[in-house]
Amino acid sequence: MKKMFLVASSIVMLSFLVADNTISKKERNYATKLLKDTEKAVFEQVKGLTPAQLTFKPAPDRWSVEECVKHIAASEEMLWQMADGTIKQPANPEKKSEIKFTDEQLVQKIEDRTNKVKTVEKLQPENIPLKSTEEALDSFKKNREKLIDYVKGTNEDLRAHIATMPFGSVDSYQLFLFIAAHSNRHTQQIMEVKADPNFPK
Repeated sequence: MKKMFLVASSIVMLSFLVADNTISKKERNYATKLLKDTEKAVFEQVKGLTPAQLTFKPAPDRWSVEECVKHIAASEEMLWQMADGTIKQPANPEKKSEIKFTDEQLVQKIEDRTNKVKTVEKLQPENIPLKSTEEALDSFKKNREKLIDYVKGTNEDLRAHIATMPFGSVDSYQLFLFIAAHSNRHTQQIMEVKADPNFPK
């Protein structure tokens, strides 16, 4: 009986130790809400658009709504793979000092459309194999739901896995915030296209 009690006690203590290394409830809720809200915004902005509206380009060098959606979808998958790869690598908390952004600063930086960034060739709309807005939205929804489920349920120490991005270091929790903010950045781009005076009525 005493042995069973010791085993049970050890399991309880271990569960507390694991819980201490997970993201907090506040962090989990913040990331989940951001992912859900930014997903909803994408669908709201494209709802009811005609083929002419989806493919309208304000200028030859600017993206259409459909191209923005394709980019969001392809980026979602690539960024999830990056986050997953970072989490599967050995923890490297010694690199935490290299992180220069708070969570809120990171989201603001990515969402800021005044800072123009050219995407990699692979994520240029013409290089993305998704054939239509509908196909892109299906892909986006599937990957976003996977992300949300992961953030809700993971026990990984996301703060202890650090990745290096072109603009600086982030932990893997912040990579999920990055993904949400990135889709919002291009939702703003969609809104800019729709606000163009030549946008089809």
